[in-house]
Amino acid sequence: MAKIGVFFGSNTGKTRKVVKMIKKRFDDETMADPVNVNKASPEDFAKYDFLILATPTLGQGELPGLSADCESESWEESLPQLEDVDFSGKTVALIGLGDQVGYPADFVSAMRPIYDLVVERGARVVGQWATEGYEFEESEAVVDGKFVGLVLDNDNQSNLSDERLTAWLQQIAPEFGLSL
Repeated sequence: MAKIGVFFGSNTGKTRKVVKMIKKRFDDETMADPVNVNKASPEDFAKYDFLILATPTLGQGELPGLSADCESESWEESLPQLEDVDFSGKTVALIGLGDQVGYPADFVSAMRPIYDLVVERGARVVGQWATEGYEFEESEAVVDGKFVGLVLDNDNQSNLSDERLTAWLQQIAPEFGLSL
């Protein structure tokens, strides 16, 4: 079994594209193929000690899901199913996609409910990311002056995404027992 599980929610496909970019950097023994959360069970999350969880933020800080007018279920419907998963001993890294120009008051805020759930259930979250280089008013995803995970704005700063992704993967690699 692969060492790292990767789960994502998506509406437009941008988050799916990001996790596929990550997967291309690792072999199948290191990282499992990314799985859309609407196709994952709580048992799928439970079998990994290392997890990368990715989400876009929709509208006014919303998780992707049916109430956010997504075509299919996503994080909104999956989070309640994960409430019984014990994340103790697991290391989790988060990725959030957002639009700092269109939604500066709720920039990448959808990361927060995922962060809260895994922390409340015992996970160790790694990969916090500096807020410098982004222009936004407010974000629920900022804890102790940093984002709770990697933040990508492929709407306004797509030219920085690959560089940010590479730096973040180098940052979390030792936490996942990897060397890049």
